[in-house]
Amino acid sequence: MWKAIGEIVARIMVVTSHPPLASGGHLVIAEALTRALRDAGHQSGLLCTPQNRFGRQGSAYVANWLTDVGRSHDGHSIDQVISLRFPSYAVRHNAHVCWLNHRMREYYDQWPVFSASLSARAHVKEAVRRRLLHFVDGYLLKSNVSKVFAQSRTIQERLKSMGSIPSTVVYPPPPQRPYRCDGYGGSILVISRLTPLKRVNLVIDALAQPAAAGVRCVIVGDGECAQSLREQVTHYGIEDRVHFRGAVGDSELLDELARCRTVCYPAYQEDYGLVTAEAFAAGKSVITCNDSGGPAELVVDGQSGFVTEPERNSLSQAFAILAEDAALAERMGVTARQQIAAISWEDTLERLLLV
Repeated sequence: MWKAIGEIVARIMVVTSHPPLASGGHLVIAEALTRALRDAGHQSGLLCTPQNRFGRQGSAYVANWLTDVGRSHDGHSIDQVISLRFPSYAVRHNAHVCWLNHRMREYYDQWPVFSASLSARAHVKEAVRRRLLHFVDGYLLKSNVSKVFAQSRTIQERLKSMGSIPSTVVYPPPPQRPYRCDGYGGSILVISRLTPLKRVNLVIDALAQPAAAGVRCVIVGDGECAQSLREQVTHYGIEDRVHFRGAVGDSELLDELARCRTVCYPAYQEDYGLVTAEAFAAGKSVITCNDSGGPAELVVDGQSGFVTEPERNSLSQAFAILAEDAALAERMGVTARQQIAAISWEDTLERLLLV
């Protein structure tokens, strides 16, 4: 083993599950972690293991359990494994740290919403699966890994309340990108998958309120709610103020971050919310909600952004304040950048690497 970062090169495998043809913050974090390990002088690689479709999780857990992460292709021993999410923490290694992003949320914090849509027969079936998965996760996170780190206090609380699993919070730093600030233009920026839990519809509701009259918004991302959100914009008659960019590449994302006034991220009970960290790194404040989970942990209300009630009038007031005061947006952006600078990859590795 090693004593300090860079003192001895170690072979470290980063493991995360990932469904086919999908994208998400957990994968961005996994890639950034792999790069940080390499930058620190370690030999590191990223292994994406199966997650499988809903209802086929059993085979995914077995596949992860049977995955050999003990040796590299050239026969050298892997010194440590860092897993990030279900069911990748099922891989076996004697030096295994889990830096948890989330478990299967439909069987944990999202169970009430998920189960409410089921028929009586399906409810019984899924309840049995849920109990079995809770048992398996409990065993894996208590016995199969050496230590559990949570990527936010929200995740830590879920581990505690749903499984009595102890953990230590280590927030992920922003990915290693050339963030910059080109000023504080007039648009609010939303970066999100367009799914119900991200609550982009709440942003559109807020933009339609009198307090936010004239406020412009750019929405970056795609997803199942894209069409309904466009229809919502049309319904309110604010097409001239809301621009849908769709999915964009890294350079375009950095351009949008560089020139926006502020970023709005009102997701419901987000695990961590990497968008917040990236906005801060670009010197931009973030508007979020008090039930948004990870983002609400990072934003200091009134200093690096606003933490509002999850309703349209509160959001519209926050939009109006920053839309009318570019100097305030800049001051908050400077504070946000200073705040996120305290979360570094060097410190993160010191926490995650076993000694």
